[in-house]
Amino acid sequence: MSREPSLSEAGAERLTEIPAGEIVLRDEGTKTNWRVEVGAFRLAPYPVTRALYQAVCGAVPVSTAGPRTPVTEVSWPDALRFCNLLSQAEGLEPCYSMGQDPDAQDVVCDAEAGGYRLPTEAEWEYACRAGTSGVRYGELDDIAWYRGNSGGEVHEVATKAPNAWGLYDMIGNVWEWCWDVYDPQVYGPYRVFRGGGADDWPRGCRASCRRKSHPTFRVDDLGFRLARSGSRG
Repeated sequence: MSREPSLSEAGAERLTEIPAGEIVLRDEGTKTNWRVEVGAFRLAPYPVTRALYQAVCGAVPVSTAGPRTPVTEVSWPDALRFCNLLSQAEGLEPCYSMGQDPDAQDVVCDAEAGGYRLPTEAEWEYACRAGTSGVRYGELDDIAWYRGNSGGEVHEVATKAPNAWGLYDMIGNVWEWCWDVYDPQVYGPYRVFRGGGADDWPRGCRASCRRKSHPTFRVDDLGFRLARSGSRG
């Protein structure tokens, strides 16, 4: 008889320690760079899977994909609610206070609460690069599922080579929601996602590539990855 996987079995507790440092972000549209200091934090080694989402939420978006593939068809608020539910399930204080605004502009994040959250855009790129400075942290076919090798489908997590910090699927497989607003003066509430997906060409699968959409956006190549502030000490 089959059973639901426990949270630890599904990978909730396996977070990787990321050391403090700094990252220079770049927006190609405006040709601007900005430097961000990144404190020590923890990041999941791969995106949230359908198995973990099912274990925490009791349901998962309909798909023919297997349980160890990244969950997709989740909006930005869906990802935040998941973080809060998982935090509560593990006895941690949730980071997010959710409001009623349809544009999700009334969400408040207490990153120091101790619970699970989305990474910031700076944290995401800093962790993706893992000390490298090139277009990506390895040869594309070795590290990523993308249009050239995916068959147009997402694949199980951690089946390509990780980066130097042991993080899988930072490039390819699915895009990943981040906390940040993309450019509020131009795009209003649109939020950032990073990383490239299984149906993207190489140009979309770069450490610096930035995409965005409305927080309610759901699509079959967009998921998310868990973070927590600080280190275990």
